[in-house]
Amino acid sequence: MNKIKSSNDINSDIYQDSVNIRTKVFVDEQNVPAEIEIDADEDKCTYFVLYSNNKAAATARFQVTSDNGIHIQRVAVLKSFRHQHLGSDLLEYIFNYAKQHNFNYIILGAQDHAQAFYTQLGFKVVGEQYEEAGILHHDMRLSL
Repeated sequence: MNKIKSSNDINSDIYQDSVNIRTKVFVDEQNVPAEIEIDADEDKCTYFVLYSNNKAAATARFQVTSDNGIHIQRVAVLKSFRHQHLGSDLLEYIFNYAKQHNFNYIILGAQDHAQAFYTQLGFKVVGEQYEEAGILHHDMRLSL
């Protein structure tokens, strides 16, 4: 059974679960430097964690943009939970949250290897390729 919880409190268990997932995926697997994985925006974001059978399995965060959109960041699914549609379930939950709160669009920086995943969810590539933490990305946008 899956349950999604959210918080904007960096002292919450939800935030700690999010950071643990991010560390395992981005720092341990993808070799993103730990000092840039946790950034100056931590206390400006809303965090979402999907729990599968009470185990933290997937996470994402977002920040509100200046023009009434949301910028989704740090989407990660633990290796042992991949290929179970948890990432898409979590993002669909965030899309519904964004619609209920009358946001206009969603933007994210997708690692290039994940573009097909985001395209299936309705995102379109916008802008030029760029490198972040040694990984190639493109911004992708979804209108709500």
